[in-house]
Amino acid sequence: MKRNRLLSLFFFITVSVFGQQIQLSPEANISVLTIGPGESLNDAFGHNAFRINDSSRGIDVVFGYGEYDFDTPYFYLKFAQGKLNYLISRHSFSDFYRFYSLYNRTIQEQVLNLSSDEKQHLYDYLVNNYKPENRKYLYDFFYDNCATRIRDVAEITVKNNIEFSKPSNFEPKTFRQLIHEHVGLNTWGSFGIDMALGSVIDKQATPYEEMFLPKYIHQYFGSAKIHSSENLVSRSTVIYQKREQKTTDNFLLSPLMVIGVIAILILYITYRDFKNKRRSKWLDISLFAITGVVGIIMLLLWFATDHTATAKNYNLLWAVPLNMLVIGQLFKTQVKNWFKRYIKFLIIMLCLLAMHWIIGIQIYAIGLIPLLLALLLRYMYLHNYFSKQ
Repeated sequence: MKRNRLLSLFFFITVSVFGQQIQLSPEANISVLTIGPGESLNDAFGHNAFRINDSSRGIDVVFGYGEYDFDTPYFYLKFAQGKLNYLISRHSFSDFYRFYSLYNRTIQEQVLNLSSDEKQHLYDYLVNNYKPENRKYLYDFFYDNCATRIRDVAEITVKNNIEFSKPSNFEPKTFRQLIHEHVGLNTWGSFGIDMALGSVIDKQATPYEEMFLPKYIHQYFGSAKIHSSENLVSRSTVIYQKREQKTTDNFLLSPLMVIGVIAILILYITYRDFKNKRRSKWLDISLFAITGVVGIIMLLLWFATDHTATAKNYNLLWAVPLNMLVIGQLFKTQVKNWFKRYIKFLIIMLCLLAMHWIIGIQIYAIGLIPLLLALLLRYMYLHNYFSKQ
């Protein structure tokens, strides 16, 4: 009985202590951490997090946004649909530092110039946000990610008293151009992004919208004012500097090279068909099947998911889903007249794509250039071939 009373008392004390919100000391610091880009595509854009450092309370923790749980049921399906819940994370600063320094990624720290009440408010907000019932949120790459959450939480907790100013060297850029700053134009990462994301990201981003990228959080926070006159950042330091390493770009495996070789093969077969006055059915069936399947995937990303950035994707002008429905004509020696007109339609779509690219309605992956030229010449040959039947 006595033992049970002691256990009950211990439980009561534990719940009381940990159930109460920790009060930060006047010496506490809250800072924004900016992590430099990593080697893989998902790390290419960097990361942001809040650090709460209060040595007198024994607190040195980092809160960040953008983690996900691989144990989520139907993880990949939800990810593809844009319905995957992301999480706020909490780690000790020592573990956080050890992880990013191990992967040789620069860590910059900006100590925020906040009052004691504002520090407490921000800390309380993060602790409440970390509760199991509040941790999950739907992620959006451009408007609700690990960087924008840092900006938004900072604004909420200081009651929108932050003024972000446009840098003197500000150059208007589209969302796609901002992405290309982090992934080279002739990389498979850039190729995939330019294929999957539509014309909605070819609009100009405002200075405020640029803060979807961690490096711009660091830049805009560094020049921001709080309460109209004071600097938002009181101190900025680099707490880990990336070691310079030799990097080699293998052009032979780049999209432009790989797809260029495929395009040359298509052109060679087309030339051989022209000389021999015949048609390689296997090539046409393969091209229609591949472009049709790619088009269906893009169509699903546009209309069957919650991703905002995959809308209005005019890659459908070359990756035409209808190709899958008409592919049966390619097995025949004599094709229907409507199919001849369809080939002309495909040629017009490629010309329209070129106009889109020149005008700037949508910018396409440069690795596609050889393939688009090869498709155009192949379609022109097919139109001429079928017209003689």
